[in-house]
Amino acid sequence: MPFSGALTIGSIASQYHREPFTLFLVALCGAIGCNVGSVFAYEIGYYGGRPLVEKYGAYILLSERELKWADRFFVKYGDWAVFISRLLPVVRTFIALPAGIARMPRLRFHIYTFVGSFPWCLMLAYVGKVLGDRWETDPRLKMWFHRFDALILAVIVVAAVWFVWTHWKHRIRVTESA
Repeated sequence: MPFSGALTIGSIASQYHREPFTLFLVALCGAIGCNVGSVFAYEIGYYGGRPLVEKYGAYILLSERELKWADRFFVKYGDWAVFISRLLPVVRTFIALPAGIARMPRLRFHIYTFVGSFPWCLMLAYVGKVLGDRWETDPRLKMWFHRFDALILAVIVVAAVWFVWTHWKHRIRVTESA
């Protein structure tokens, strides 16, 4: 999205193209792309996710308890969960699978995916437009983007460790009580 934003009207890239993109068009295509890209994960969750988690979930520390929690969560907050998840880095990539497992209605899923993805895509395209001219001339940009990447990686690692730790402890308690 940032690269596409760098190719929009008003940026340096517009000098090299006869008909440069507009920010709206870039964001629109990005949001449509998010919907198209989510279909596969949603359908896997919808048709195969629950039986796979029921059969193999113990290997990734998921149990029937988490499935029931996800069902209740999606009944109560599913629309908002999809919308807000589409506004967040990393999380936005994975929300389609649990939405499919919870059997969120397809049309609602796609509406909230689109509505949540559009502002994200617009923001990234705008960042690309603003920074596109300075990408090669200002070394601070690359430095800050790499730091942001490191921050996202750290959050993912901490979340994964927390998930494994809490589920592993629960697994040990269940084994001891049996």
